[in-house]
Amino acid sequence: MEFDKNYIPKHIGIIMDGNRRWAKQKGKPAIFGHRAGAKTIEDIVGYANKIGIEHITVYAFSTQNWKRSEEEVNALMGLLQSYLDDYSKRANTENIKVKILGDISAFNEKLQKSINNCMDRTKDNTGITFNICLNYGGREEIIRAFKTISNDIKEGKIQSEDITEELISNNLYTKGQPDPDLLIRTSGELRLSNFLTWQLVNTEFLFIDKYWPDFKEEDLDNAIIEYQKRTRRFGGN
Repeated sequence: MEFDKNYIPKHIGIIMDGNRRWAKQKGKPAIFGHRAGAKTIEDIVGYANKIGIEHITVYAFSTQNWKRSEEEVNALMGLLQSYLDDYSKRANTENIKVKILGDISAFNEKLQKSINNCMDRTKDNTGITFNICLNYGGREEIIRAFKTISNDIKEGKIQSEDITEELISNNLYTKGQPDPDLLIRTSGELRLSNFLTWQLVNTEFLFIDKYWPDFKEEDLDNAIIEYQKRTRRFGGN
């Protein structure tokens, strides 16, 4: 069964869960699963770009992931840097725009440089926008937006009466992008884990009982087919 190419989600969010459990099943260290997961997202974003999805946002490293062991965090930071340095070249040839969402100030100077170089290198591309959430938390994003708005009020740039949903949205990391139509979470977990807290209010959720490294193009096809079966009323009849 094929999906209707005229009714595909413009924006898909993905909580890429299960890398560590996938590696453990194979008797490998956690970083083995993270490397496999990185390859999977590269394949999925490339495929999403080909079928016409305009935005894809993945949860790569949350503000809560700092609680993991120092060994795993350090390995992840190294993987992120090498991935971004390498991927920015391929993304550019595939017309993919990469954006990093989150507070990157917590990362070391080398990783911050890789992040900024990747975004700068791909900023003029017109294909899919690939949002990578790094040191990201949904509540933290909202707090950041309200601090910016509060400062603008103090400086007399706006009045409190000017605060609207649109104003708040325009002060989020996803400014200028539509909210996700579909959220996919792998590994069978049934929670949002502080991901896109503001943006997911009208999103269709799909939870898949499969670890992220095993997620394939046909799984994305099936997710889109499931999305197309649903009726989105947005509070109406």
